[in-house]
Amino acid sequence: MSGFVTGGAGRLTTRRLVVTLVVCAAACALIAVLAPLFGATAGRGGRSFELLGASAFEAGTQDYQILWVRIPRVLASLLVGGALAGAGCALQALLRNPLAEPFTLGISSGASLAAVFAIRFGIEDAFGSVGVSAAALVGATATLLVVWRLASVGRHLPPATLVLAGVTMSMFCSAASVLIQYTSEFTEVSRMLRWMMGGLDSMTLTPVGYAAPPILVGLAVLIAHARELNALAAGPEAAASVGVAVGRTQVVVFAVASLLVGAAIALAGPIGFIGLIVPHALRAVLGPDHRVLIPASVFGGAVLLTVCDTLARTLTVPAQLPTGAVTAVLGGPFFVLILVGQKRRAALWGRE
Repeated sequence: MSGFVTGGAGRLTTRRLVVTLVVCAAACALIAVLAPLFGATAGRGGRSFELLGASAFEAGTQDYQILWVRIPRVLASLLVGGALAGAGCALQALLRNPLAEPFTLGISSGASLAAVFAIRFGIEDAFGSVGVSAAALVGATATLLVVWRLASVGRHLPPATLVLAGVTMSMFCSAASVLIQYTSEFTEVSRMLRWMMGGLDSMTLTPVGYAAPPILVGLAVLIAHARELNALAAGPEAAASVGVAVGRTQVVVFAVASLLVGAAIALAGPIGFIGLIVPHALRAVLGPDHRVLIPASVFGGAVLLTVCDTLARTLTVPAQLPTGAVTAVLGGPFFVLILVGQKRRAALWGRE
């Protein structure tokens, strides 16, 4: 039976759970405080990195204005990173697939197709960025439904099948997006490409405020279902044998993961590989118990995306890199390592 191994970092105790989460929360808080203070300037002497000083907390100063431009961006990166990592961790357990995450399952491409459709056919003109975000949410959810349907066919689904399904969905959605772009005006194509790259520039507090409640509630629901995910990671038969309501739990977790992914993509565009890198890295350190793995992944995803976004806005000053490109540069090699590291995968996703 395919599932998580029960070894790893040892038995989870209350003390170990509390210590781990306190450390993760402290690291997240430290990054949240430092990231908006950190910046870079480009001058005749070259590029220089700097931290904003005490004047950043004095209303009316230039540093104060810079700080409040960066704060919404940092808050968005914390929310999106936590949502993608938490959803990726839950999807890996639910689908019993070490490669399951929003980007590899084609969900980001589905959201991009819906956003491109919204821009091309006037939804953005009628409703603004809210219309594009709503379309992306619908596209992400619809793609997840297709993947879930594929995962539900038959009793046993080989892990490679889901990856192939994700590749197929990505190719279809990408081709459809190209066709739509081909029939679009230049200004529309420019807006489409900007959204599809994924990024947090020009972020304000208003969209962050809209996205925060569903993301925070969704993450709380996933954490509350950590014990059930432990059982489901060993397979539905094993979960049912220990009293888990398999059907209800699958529907709830899948619906919440869909909400998290859709809200994250609607806020920041398609940001890839956060849901793949973070759960795998933490599983190797903390073990497979989702009672600690899911909250730790949430904090870890928030930290990683905030660091990536900070690099995106400082490495090429005065220009800015798309945040999605930075995460892809990190995630691509990591994805290859997972594919070729058969022995290590067997240790983390063993068969019993």
